[in-house]
Amino acid sequence: MTSIRHQSHRSTGHLLALFTILIWGTTFVSTKVLLVDFTPIEILLFRFLIGYVILCIIYPRIQRVVSIRDEALYICAGLCGVTLYFLIENLALVYTTASNAGIIVSVAPFFTAVFAHFFLDGEKITRRFLAGFAIAICGIILVTFNGSYMLQLNPVGDLLAFIAPVVWAIYSVLMRKISSRKVHMIGATRKVFFYGLLFMLPALFLFDFELNLARFYHISNISNLLFLGVGASALCFVTWNQAVKLLGAIHTSVYIYVVPVITVVSSALILHERLTWVSILGASLTLYGSYVSESNSRKNKKNFTLSKLHRNA
Repeated sequence: MTSIRHQSHRSTGHLLALFTILIWGTTFVSTKVLLVDFTPIEILLFRFLIGYVILCIIYPRIQRVVSIRDEALYICAGLCGVTLYFLIENLALVYTTASNAGIIVSVAPFFTAVFAHFFLDGEKITRRFLAGFAIAICGIILVTFNGSYMLQLNPVGDLLAFIAPVVWAIYSVLMRKISSRKVHMIGATRKVFFYGLLFMLPALFLFDFELNLARFYHISNISNLLFLGVGASALCFVTWNQAVKLLGAIHTSVYIYVVPVITVVSSALILHERLTWVSILGASLTLYGSYVSESNSRKNKKNFTLSKLHRNA
């Protein structure tokens, strides 16, 4: 019975992670449309503000502070997963190309695995995970360049893009620790959003920000902001955090490999951007690499669970 319940939880985790990545992979299209009238910091603020309001409506119950240590986890998660990650990623795009940033940011699963290996129980790096990582990165490079074969090094921007996945890895580990407290995931995500928005306020004075209400009269802007706020933020952060709770930080992070693939496909379908045989080959390699890493994680998770059950018997 325990084994069946465990398998059911894992299947749910996979579905939640896949659903989240399908949505996150298309956010590039909405962001690109909004960048015509909004600055990156404005999109970021409005996106998470909408997400926070939605989560408050869905789960209005106030979560009390259990301890300073637990609250520190939420504070750090909000700083890393909401404020720093997206600000650093957007800032990197100012100094480097989207291709460079896309490749560098896609190494997030590797850093997540490293941090999880040292700071979480039952999540270890193995050769099969590293092999899958190498295959997926090769695929991501092909997908991102899409046949252009042009690499331009931009030290400042590339360094910022390199920091972004490190910050996301820290967030993943923090959410794994938070979920182990058996908290309500919607309430936990809402609290993370609150601290993320709080840390975002000082950034408004450093970047271009203005309240131009005329921009909100356009249906395209409203619909894309709602998509990013309700779908990609409120809904997807909850489903992603729940997946991390059910599958673990390493296992869930493997799905990040698929984001560039979904982005390229959605851009081709919606924005009519060029799709070449190189990007198709890259997409195939990326999916295969994620499968290799995922199958390794599944085996390790099963062995860890069986070992835990044996000790408790």
